[in-house]
Amino acid sequence: MLVTRRRFLKTSLGGGLLAAAPPVPGFLLRTSLRAAADDVRDGRILVVIQLSGGNDGLNTVVPYADDTYARSRPTLRLSASQVHKINGQLGFHPRMAAFARLYDEGLLSVVQGVGFPNISGNHDAAMRTWHSAASEASDNPTGWIGRTADHVWERCEGLAKVAFVGPIRQPFAMNAARVVPPSIRSPRDLTLHGLPGQSAVTPGQLHSGGHNPLLAFVRESMARSHANSRKVRAVIDADTGGMGYPAFGLADNLRTVAQLIRAETGIQVFFTELGGGGIGGFDNHANQLGNHCAMLHELSESIAAFVDDLKQDGLLDRVLVMTFSEFGRTIQENGRRGTGHGKAAPLFMAGGKVKGGLVGSHPSLTESDGGALAFHTDFRRVYATVLDRWLGFDSEAILGGVFEAVDALHV
Repeated sequence: MLVTRRRFLKTSLGGGLLAAAPPVPGFLLRTSLRAAADDVRDGRILVVIQLSGGNDGLNTVVPYADDTYARSRPTLRLSASQVHKINGQLGFHPRMAAFARLYDEGLLSVVQGVGFPNISGNHDAAMRTWHSAASEASDNPTGWIGRTADHVWERCEGLAKVAFVGPIRQPFAMNAARVVPPSIRSPRDLTLHGLPGQSAVTPGQLHSGGHNPLLAFVRESMARSHANSRKVRAVIDADTGGMGYPAFGLADNLRTVAQLIRAETGIQVFFTELGGGGIGGFDNHANQLGNHCAMLHELSESIAAFVDDLKQDGLLDRVLVMTFSEFGRTIQENGRRGTGHGKAAPLFMAGGKVKGGLVGSHPSLTESDGGALAFHTDFRRVYATVLDRWLGFDSEAILGGVFEAVDALHV
């Protein structure tokens, strides 16, 4: 029997190959295990985090030395003494100490001035653009992550290669034509319980359907599902109870993602969210200061805990985190100590293979677009980067066009 590295890992973790195969000489077994581990480390993972409501990029990556910024925000401005300085012009929000640490460690990139042409000031319309990866109104019923799932779909694979993790309704970005991406609240959602009086199907039973192709398909699907279930249960049982994650909803979602990465379920793209969906918690038209502080603190601490967790187990080089929000905020604060809907904003990329640092220039505050920061980096360039350069997929087939990559990754 020919045993590939990937097949060896999957079946041995599922309890099939090692139970059925004859004894293997020690040196061959060690070689196979090392090869299998190398093969797993090559499997790239993308984690997308949506910041619902329109994050205020100016008070996230703060141009503290810009006079226009200071004059435009009499109550919301952050001073040089408050921010975590990136350089002589920019700094992270005071509650983003964990992001400042990741930045200093070379594990965080800040992609500046991201947006798209003719942006809508409506939450739903703007988010639909990010979800569909189309800069104009489109009747396409699928989202960019859903199309990614369709693009890499293989018959009998069992679990979709993309998943949403979180309590809100599954975002439009996950809509697919051929697969059904799961929504997951906990790793236990991917565990199975056998029917009364029925034992679990094992990989060794894959071909016991004889010449009945439907029965063979059902048996193979069941076997894959049970094998994944066993791996997820093993990871849950090995969890020590938090691994340094703070008591935030986003942190809990990312802990779930980390557990599923360890379980090697085959999911390559995870999507999660901060802000509550819809007109989310980043939509601060009044009394922005305190609420925005809390949101950015949760974002920063949760991603840092996730990065630290993966780094501890040598998994960080396989994982890339990317954030986005439907639009930024206005440069000028309003009369209610808040901000209006804007346009361009920064997004973040974190992981073991990011180049670290600033990508692109900070948009001008004096040459604005209707009172908001003008974009210079089309968001589809970022999508193309993570699809082509990170995951190794065909971004043109998924995005419907060719977009130049941004220089943010060591790949």
